[in-house]
Amino acid sequence: MSDMVCDNCGSTDAVVHLTQIVDNQMSTHRLCEKCAAEKGLEAAPEPVNFPLTDFLAQMGSDSTPGSDEPQSGCPFCGLTFADFRDTGRLGCPQCYETFSTQLQRLLRRVHGGTQHVGKIYLPPDPSASDLERRLDGLRRKLNRAVEAEDFERAAELRDEIRSLEPA
Repeated sequence: MSDMVCDNCGSTDAVVHLTQIVDNQMSTHRLCEKCAAEKGLEAAPEPVNFPLTDFLAQMGSDSTPGSDEPQSGCPFCGLTFADFRDTGRLGCPQCYETFSTQLQRLLRRVHGGTQHVGKIYLPPDPSASDLERRLDGLRRKLNRAVEAEDFERAAELRDEIRSLEPA
């Protein structure tokens, strides 16, 4: 059990760590199960060990003979899709093309889609294409902020764009 005390009642071991951000101010609270339940929160269950190879094996177990799973392997390295399910590793870059249909289904199942959505990592010295991609994303966010009349956010985005644009 935890040796942290509940911030709310002060008597029971805290099992929930709640972080809230309100008006750009972050606050952290440690709560016991009872106080967390009063706030509508549940203690997180113990994490389940669910390795990728187990997931891939389950994914393949629902396929039936004659499905669109390729029977032959990668023409470059010879890896079969069954081998990929067993190991969780592709053999070479050509495997991405060979197993593209199955990989797209896997990505959709794991991530909910096959297109990246979110932040883009920029290395300390980004290439021109990385910088342009980042600027395009910021410009889209700026347009959405202006349409939503969120002018404070729009001003922040404008400043960020100006700091990244070449002189």
